[in-house]
Amino acid sequence: MPNQQPPTDKRQFSFIVLTYNEEQHLPRLLASIAPLQAPVFVLDSGSTDGTLGIAQKYGAITAHHDFVNHPRQWDFALHHFPVATPWTIGLDADQTVTPELLALLQNFSDDAVPAHVNGIYFNRKNYFKGRWIKHGGYFPKYLLKMFRTGVGHSDLSQNMDHRFVVPGETVVWEKGYLLEENLKENEIEFWIAKHNRYSTLQAQEEIGRKNGWLKQTTEARMNGDPDQKTAWLKAIWWKAPLFLRPFAYFIWRYFFRLGFLDGKQGLIFHFLQAFWYRLVIDIKMDEIQNKKAAHPSMSSPMTHKSTIDVHTRH
Repeated sequence: MPNQQPPTDKRQFSFIVLTYNEEQHLPRLLASIAPLQAPVFVLDSGSTDGTLGIAQKYGAITAHHDFVNHPRQWDFALHHFPVATPWTIGLDADQTVTPELLALLQNFSDDAVPAHVNGIYFNRKNYFKGRWIKHGGYFPKYLLKMFRTGVGHSDLSQNMDHRFVVPGETVVWEKGYLLEENLKENEIEFWIAKHNRYSTLQAQEEIGRKNGWLKQTTEARMNGDPDQKTAWLKAIWWKAPLFLRPFAYFIWRYFFRLGFLDGKQGLIFHFLQAFWYRLVIDIKMDEIQNKKAAHPSMSSPMTHKSTIDVHTRH
C-alpha cells in the first residue's frame, strides 16, 4: 500500500503528474493549478525536451523512474513522493483544471468530507483536434482522480490503462470538469503509432481476462459507481465475439449515442477509437491465440514483461 503516515501539511491536497516530453502540455496544466498553491510532484521517465525545466520553474518536485506501463508508473509515484497533505490528485500532463473544477478545489475542505468517503470523481471533457467530443458516450466521463493520501492506489491488474482504486465510498463532482486534449494527437501518424503499441498491451491483457489469468480489482455492478459500471461493461465486452464487437461498438457509439453530432473530428475520433483500435486489438489477440495453438508449450503473453516504446506512448 502507499505511504500511510499521517499527513502533516496544512494544505488540503497535492498534485502528482506523470511526464515524458511534455513541454507542449505541462505549462498549460501547471498554470491551471497555480492559483491553488498546492504542492506538485512530477514523475518523469526520461524527457529529452524542456519538461523538467518547466516543472522546476513552477516549483514542482521532480523525480525519475523508467517507464514500464502506466499502472506501475503511478504505483511508483504514490510510494515514492512524500505527500504530506490529506488528499492526493493524480493528473496526466495533457489535462487541465477548468475554472469550474478550480472553484471546487479552492473551496475544498477535508473537514467537510465524511470520513467514509475516500475518493472523488472528476468529470472529463475530452478534446480531439480542437473539438470537444461531447457525444458517442464520451461525456460525461467520470475519472477517480482525487483520493485520501495513503488510501488510494494504482490498479496493477491493468496492463495498459491506468486508474486509481479506493476502498469505501466515493462521490462524483458533476461540474468538476477536467479538460483533456493531447495536442500531439492532432497528427494522425502519432495517434496511429501510439495506439498500435497500446493495442499490443491491450490484446495481452484481454487474453488474460478471457482465460481467467487476470481478475478485475473492482466489483462489476451495472448500477454501481462509475468504475463498477465500467467493470460490468468490460465483462460483457470480453465475452463478445472477436471481429464482430468492433463493428457493434462503433455503430452504438456513432449512431445510437449520436457520435455523428461531433462533426468531422467526431467521425475521425469515433472511427479510430471505437472501430480501428478495437479491430487491431482483436487481430492481435487472434494472432496470439493462433501461435499458442500451434505451439502449446509457449508461455502466456502475460508472463512476459510488457513494455511500450517510450517515444510514442504519450
